[in-house]
Amino acid sequence: MHGIPAHDSGRSIDWSKTSSDYGQHRPGPPASFYARLRALGVGLPGQRVLDLGTGTGLLAREFAANGCVASGTDIAQGQIEEAIRLADAANLSCDFHVAGSEMQPFPDATFDCITAMQCWLYFDQEKTVAEVKRLLKPGGVLVTAHFSWLARLDAIAKASEQLVLKFNPQWGGKDWSGYVPPVQYELDKHFPLAAMFWYDEAIPFTRESWRGRMRACRGTGATLPEDQLAQFDREHDALLKEIAGEEFTVQHRINAHVFTTATL
Repeated sequence: MHGIPAHDSGRSIDWSKTSSDYGQHRPGPPASFYARLRALGVGLPGQRVLDLGTGTGLLAREFAANGCVASGTDIAQGQIEEAIRLADAANLSCDFHVAGSEMQPFPDATFDCITAMQCWLYFDQEKTVAEVKRLLKPGGVLVTAHFSWLARLDAIAKASEQLVLKFNPQWGGKDWSGYVPPVQYELDKHFPLAAMFWYDEAIPFTRESWRGRMRACRGTGATLPEDQLAQFDREHDALLKEIAGEEFTVQHRINAHVFTTATL
C-alpha cells in the first residue's frame, strides 16, 4: 500500500509463519484486474512473466492458468513451498524459487513482464531496479500493483483493523488512506510510465475466510506469537458474529502502474 512503512517498529516479520492461512484464505486480485492488464498487453498467452515477492504464487498461478509461462520468487521459504503445493494441486506449470528481488536465478532478457504485487516497499529499490532491467526483454514491462481493503470506507475492515491494533500497536499497515499516487515509488526515474489504473471492488468473504484473511496479515500471523495469534482469532471470531452475517463483502482498492523499457 502506498505510504505504508516496510517495518513495524522493530517487530520481526516472517511471512513463512502464515503461509498456510495465506494460501488458503488470502485472495488474489479479482478477474477484473487481469482483464485490465491484458488490455494493456500484460499477461497475454505465451508471454514469459516473473512475479517478484510472489508469496504463495497468487499472480503467477493466475498468469499460468491464462496461458503465460510463469515464474515466481519470494524470500520466504514457507511461501514458496505453499506456492508449489497449490500450483501442483491445480495442475499448473509454474517455476518457483526462493530468492530475494535483487538477485534472481534467471538469465538476462528472459521476461516480457515482471510484476510485484503488494511487495515493492520491502525491496532494495536500487538493486531491484538493476535486476529488473537485466531480466526484461527489450520493450518489456514492470507492473507494480496493490490490492488493499479500505478500512476508511468499510465498517468490517475498520473493526478488524482495530482488533489487530489491540494485539499489535506497532502494526504499520493500519488505516490506509486509499490514496494512489500518479507515479509509484519514483520508478519513473528508471522507466517511462506507460499506463496506470485504479478502481474499487467489493470482494466476497465468509466469516471463516475473512478470519483466515486477517490471520494472514503482516500485523498478525506474520508477527504475533502463536498464543497471541490464537487469542486474536478467538476475539475476531466473536467480533464478526456481532457485526457481520455469514457472508459479506469487504471494499478493496486495486491499482497498477505499468512501466516500460521501451522509448515512448
